[in-house]
Amino acid sequence: MGSSDFITLFFLVAAVLIFLQLRSVLGRRTGNEKPPVDPYSPRDLAKSNSMDDNKVVTLPRRGEEEEENRYAEIDAVAPVGSPVNDSLRELTKTDPTFRPKEFLNGARMAYEMIVTAFADGDRKTLKNLLSKAVYEGFDAAIKERETRGEVVKSTFVGTEKIDITHATVRDSEEQITLRILSQLISATYDKDGKLVDGDPENVSEVDDIWTFSRDVRSRDPNWKLIATESEQ
Repeated sequence: MGSSDFITLFFLVAAVLIFLQLRSVLGRRTGNEKPPVDPYSPRDLAKSNSMDDNKVVTLPRRGEEEEENRYAEIDAVAPVGSPVNDSLRELTKTDPTFRPKEFLNGARMAYEMIVTAFADGDRKTLKNLLSKAVYEGFDAAIKERETRGEVVKSTFVGTEKIDITHATVRDSEEQITLRILSQLISATYDKDGKLVDGDPENVSEVDDIWTFSRDVRSRDPNWKLIATESEQ
């Protein structure tokens, strides 16, 4: 027998011994074996479903969760059950992107920008933030001031409080009315530098009612001031 035949015979004998060893371990029955599972039998099917039920955690649907978050934000700025709360909830059905806190933060900044721009006669800024009708009224007041040679020196101190008092949707136009309490130092001087209105030293309390609007269908996400009213 050649060396190659001897090596082949050696591996053959080793393979047989390994097979017999595995068969003695893996093929042995102890009498405690579980019967095979039949996925189509009523008992095994019920058991399988029960196991699955224990593993499944029901999560809220994404749309429902977003709606709950929107309502929670509305509840934070308007009492539940109030007309304002109800109207804001109706508004979000037309415009799901509306966020009350974001709107109020933006309105607060817009208010300061508009008040400051009006005092400075900054028509460019006003034109971007006001509706056509409101801009024309502001522009007319600035022209009268310029004609008389008057100059306004104003310092915006801050906004004390800003609340939504009304909200509505007409066709595709959203309108939200705010009551804004702010503090302002303002003084108007004539062409000779004489004080003709206001007080350069004292802070004045200002109580305004402003209404902002935007078209839901428009690609422009910005709100514009469409009406102003003062409580003083």
